[in-house]
Amino acid sequence: MSEGIDEEEESDRDTLFESPPIAEQERMVEAILFASAEPVTVQELNARMPFGSDAAEALVHLRKRYEGRGVRVVKVGDAWAIRTAPDLGFLMQKETVETRKLSRAAIETLAIIAYHQPVTRAEIEEIRGVSVSRGTVDQLLEMEWIRFGRRKMTPGRPVTFVVTQGFLDHFGLESARDLPGLKDLRAAGLLESRPPPALMPRAGEGEDGDEEEASEGQSELFED
Repeated sequence: MSEGIDEEEESDRDTLFESPPIAEQERMVEAILFASAEPVTVQELNARMPFGSDAAEALVHLRKRYEGRGVRVVKVGDAWAIRTAPDLGFLMQKETVETRKLSRAAIETLAIIAYHQPVTRAEIEEIRGVSVSRGTVDQLLEMEWIRFGRRKMTPGRPVTFVVTQGFLDHFGLESARDLPGLKDLRAAGLLESRPPPALMPRAGEGEDGDEEEASEGQSELFED
């Protein structure tokens, strides 16, 4: 009799902690992303969902379900969000909040950080050929488009700057590797016919093989 009761209690515990069906997990992920103003990581999704849930798998199903729809499930850095389909962006123009344009110095500084990250203030100044004012960096930090990176293991251990997830989200990029190349920037009218080479991506930058080699070569220059 006792063994029968123990087996029944064990069965109840298994049922109690059984993960929800994948269709239900997909609905949960959809609800969280829809209600969140900021992109949400897989870890954060799993933390909010019932025990045993697999947010990564649910995202695969959800992303497929939204293919071709008015909104998409997109990856932003290491997080996920629901965003308007790019071809329907013109419908949102009346809802767009106009913001103050960045100064030329801020645009150049942001471009250098985006294409050369992680980069120190001294390296930014060397590339630009002029000093970088504290106000320019502060503005980009306040906008949350850049953040402090790892300190470089050189004399003085200067801090570096990198672009943020907010920067990627604003420009619809999955990672910094998706930044436009020279032809795209010129076509968009963002560059002169002969732009300063120091502001542009280095030759071959953005290709997986080159990026891995550069990363391995620089790993010893930065502290964790």
